[in-house]
Amino acid sequence: MNLLHLARPDDIQTLLPLVERFHEHHGISQTDEKRHAALMPLLEGIPHGMIYLIGPRKAPVGYIIISLGYSVELGGIEGFVDEFFIREKIRGRGMGSEVLMTLLPALKENGIRALHLEVERDNEKAQRLYKRAGFEPRENYMLMTRTR
Repeated sequence: MNLLHLARPDDIQTLLPLVERFHEHHGISQTDEKRHAALMPLLEGIPHGMIYLIGPRKAPVGYIIISLGYSVELGGIEGFVDEFFIREKIRGRGMGSEVLMTLLPALKENGIRALHLEVERDNEKAQRLYKRAGFEPRENYMLMTRTR
């Protein structure tokens, strides 16, 4: 069984409840319509990112969304883990590590020079997962965001 499946438009009904659970967990307020509208371009192949379903395609246990950008400093295309969710009952069994260890070489083979992510400062369990996968904080940098 393949661990990761590139999500397609016909996966939207399977994906939406997973994204809703992720958003609920993180206190993200978004209507189903806005969620659907934000996911569809990625599912339809927009060049700015991709969504992978985790686990069996018909009954996935999670998903990961990678957004793409470009960095002169890092020498090319960079990715950003926009959302990474695994169902609560599956967590702690090594699947998150397996996802990252499968995904990272595939992204590298496709020209992605760096992969970034953000993690809550007090989420030590997630920080350990990401450190095991080779992620390190950029000590001189802080993620800052401005929305419209």
